[in-house]
Amino acid sequence: MVILLGIGPTDLPADAAKLANKLMALRIFPGPQGAGELSLLEVAGEALVVSQFTLYADTSRGRRPSFVGAGPPSLATFLCDEFVSRMANAGIATRTGKFGAQMELALTNDGPFTLVLSTDPWETTI
Repeated sequence: MVILLGIGPTDLPADAAKLANKLMALRIFPGPQGAGELSLLEVAGEALVVSQFTLYADTSRGRRPSFVGAGPPSLATFLCDEFVSRMANAGIATRTGKFGAQMELALTNDGPFTLVLSTDPWETTI
């Protein structure tokens, strides 16, 4: 599972825990009856977590995105580490990139699921 993790300025450790728990338990992997039967925990899957402040881009004005809605780096680093620890402690083999680094990521989307989950009250909430 590839997880692009955006941290907002009002996010809390409880949000990181809630999101990690939800992602580990989502039934999005195929089972004997087909797609959407098994969770990441049930398939003994792995996760790649990439901190992605650009998910908070505001493109409503002009041509240059604004990222003022993203959490500050100190908060984002802390909460990303909390999220990763929660998944790893549950037995999910979890890898990350280097926080704040320019990274190149290749992704093959294999399956019917690409989801947006949010703990923000104005978004699709978990």
